[in-house]
Amino acid sequence: MHTRTRKSMVLLVAAMLLLSSVLAGCSKAENTPVQGNAAASQTAEEKVVTLSWPRDIGPMNPHVYNPSQLIAQSMIFEPLVNYGEGGKLEPALAESWTISEDGKEYIFKIRQGVNFSDGTPFNASIVKKNFDAIMKNVDNHSWLGFIALLDKTEAVDESTFKLTLKEPYYPTIQELSVVRPVRFLGEAGFPDDGDTSKAVKAPIGTGPWMLTDYKTDEYATFTRNPNYWGEQPKVDKIVIRIIPDGDTRVLAFEKGELDLIYGEGMISLDAYKQLKASGEYETKLSAPVATRQLVLNTANEALADLNVRLALQAGFNKQAMVDGVTSGFEEKADNLLPTNLPYTNISIAPVSYDVEKAKSYLDEAGWQLPEGKTVREKDGKPLELELIYEKSEQVQKPMAETLQAEWAAIGVKLNITGLDLTEQIKRFRANDFDLNFFSNYGSPYDPHSFIQITAEKGFGISEALANLPMKAQLDQQIHDALVSTDEKKREELYGSILTTMQEQAAIIPISYVKKMIVANKKLGGVEFPANRDGNAFSSLQINE
Repeated sequence: MHTRTRKSMVLLVAAMLLLSSVLAGCSKAENTPVQGNAAASQTAEEKVVTLSWPRDIGPMNPHVYNPSQLIAQSMIFEPLVNYGEGGKLEPALAESWTISEDGKEYIFKIRQGVNFSDGTPFNASIVKKNFDAIMKNVDNHSWLGFIALLDKTEAVDESTFKLTLKEPYYPTIQELSVVRPVRFLGEAGFPDDGDTSKAVKAPIGTGPWMLTDYKTDEYATFTRNPNYWGEQPKVDKIVIRIIPDGDTRVLAFEKGELDLIYGEGMISLDAYKQLKASGEYETKLSAPVATRQLVLNTANEALADLNVRLALQAGFNKQAMVDGVTSGFEEKADNLLPTNLPYTNISIAPVSYDVEKAKSYLDEAGWQLPEGKTVREKDGKPLELELIYEKSEQVQKPMAETLQAEWAAIGVKLNITGLDLTEQIKRFRANDFDLNFFSNYGSPYDPHSFIQITAEKGFGISEALANLPMKAQLDQQIHDALVSTDEKKREELYGSILTTMQEQAAIIPISYVKKMIVANKKLGGVEFPANRDGNAFSSLQINE
């Protein structure tokens, strides 16, 4: 398997954590230069939709991460390839592409007639310039597999762009659909030295929206791009108000100051239920975007035993826990990954809730319950484990408390420790935990990103699975899947990999994470994009 430096893996952690852009608090950023009239006023004839976001949108640089917010970046900047429903990869700024038989060369035909929002043409030369800017800071972006393997890029002519890899890597096209960093800035937006890692002059993109008014930590106004090559949005403006607190967001919505609540974790589950029950608003839940999981560290001697892992999985009522903690907002998950992702729709027999079976697993593993005691022992050592969780996360804590109570019934003492997110990640990466909550990344990153971190050290998952008896074989299968140019073989490999991981029960699926929508009933066209980090604002319309 191609190797990555530890530095790259640290960046993987940082980058992927930014996918969850709903964390509380505001990020400070310099006011970004904007296009058009920066006046905050609006006429009565304008069709305006107002929503909120927990954090400042950031400087709107397509090639950087925090504090730029994915939802806003996706409004302005576009990819060569779009991620569609069911993982279908569709033309975007590239009309078509071809891949060499050896899987190393990718040739893209650039869509004709596309201009940036300032009227300048989009062509292979500007694609090349954007890639050059990205590769100036390759260590910042090598968490993307194809970036780490990129050998060279060429503007063959104004309508043909070519990239060459050092070795085959099948997810390349899929990774080109992510929101950052491989999206495209217009020539006038580049700094004089071409290094976009520091700043851009203006957020000039080809997307349907332009940033036209922006006040740090207060609001951002986006208007339609008059030069957009595709179908124009149906509303004139999108206003994003920065409201860090979920309860404040609900109050603003109920007072009519917001038209739309959209995203993951934007409001509490109880608040969503109350708004839905009122009947005054349109409410929707998305298809699963990720799986909430529990990672069991096989470096712990007890957890290295498959029977103990199976006992823990059989020893709690997953359905009751999910219903109780999420009020039915999330669904019980039997599969490691949502089955609406590519290669993930495998048939697997779930481990059913069965307390007596759980006890028999522990008996078989040699963990006996001494008379008069409540915790099982083996060789005089109690079966005591620690579960770490993010203390500010509204779902992890009650789930941890539920597991603590349920596992006590089978003779397992579970200590639960709430940590700040940074400390939780630090301990996960250092392999300093027994059990930890995790979630896969969703589309368009998975399933390849999920299996990749299962094999590669430096993130925490691979180390946690290190004592599985077939770990070396599993790693080899993952490598073979990522470099395979044979679709049938790749499908078979994914089936084997995911089946093995579920049977080994070192990662336990708990529930499927979903996005939410709560909308004023005057809004139509309120949908979820296939890309977890995308936006669905171009389809919005105001019903008279």
